[in-house]
Amino acid sequence: MGKNKLQHFAELDTFEHVVQFMYSEEDYDHPLKGKWNTDFFKNNQPITLEVGCGKGEYTVGLAKIHPDRNYIGLDLKGNRMWRGAKTALEDGMDNVGFLRTQADRILNFFAPGELAEVWVTFPDPKPKKGNARKRLTSKDSSERYKQLLQPGGLIHLKTDSDFNYQFTLETIQENNYEIVRNSDDIDRDFPDDELVKIRTYYEMMFRAKGFPIKLISYRP
Repeated sequence: MGKNKLQHFAELDTFEHVVQFMYSEEDYDHPLKGKWNTDFFKNNQPITLEVGCGKGEYTVGLAKIHPDRNYIGLDLKGNRMWRGAKTALEDGMDNVGFLRTQADRILNFFAPGELAEVWVTFPDPKPKKGNARKRLTSKDSSERYKQLLQPGGLIHLKTDSDFNYQFTLETIQENNYEIVRNSDDIDRDFPDDELVKIRTYYEMMFRAKGFPIKLISYRP
């Protein structure tokens, strides 16, 4: 492991706005479950969870635009997460947190109705057929989000991947979910929207290759 990675992991351990719990039993409930507002953010602002936040640019970007809301970035890669956590700390942001754990363990960390919305930004498409259930907009994933969302809560997918986009549309149709917003090119359809202005590391990389950025907002 490189020197920078070791430094990042050591520093991550000192960040009070970062919760790390990589492995647990299925029936384990974290002490913050149901208490993110009271014990972590210490306010009653609605909570948005970004699943697979990577470097945390989208979590931090949304939090800057909406200081009246709370944002949590979830990822397993601590070295990536460090960048967003460091930025939030340096900028004195009190409406941002990060959770380092597996995406399929979110039921161990959040209570029913604790989340206002979920963002999935540029996830690994996992195109192999055997990985379908592991995709972050699969039925299994969407149903987990559904348990944690408040009534009317939305799931948002932002992706460059045609495969991921079409898979999500099929999942929505097969399970009678409701599409609230849909675009296969957000620059064309929503040029002035904040979702165009906030760009992650991966988004900038895909844009440089000429890939149109897609968005689906749906209600399970």
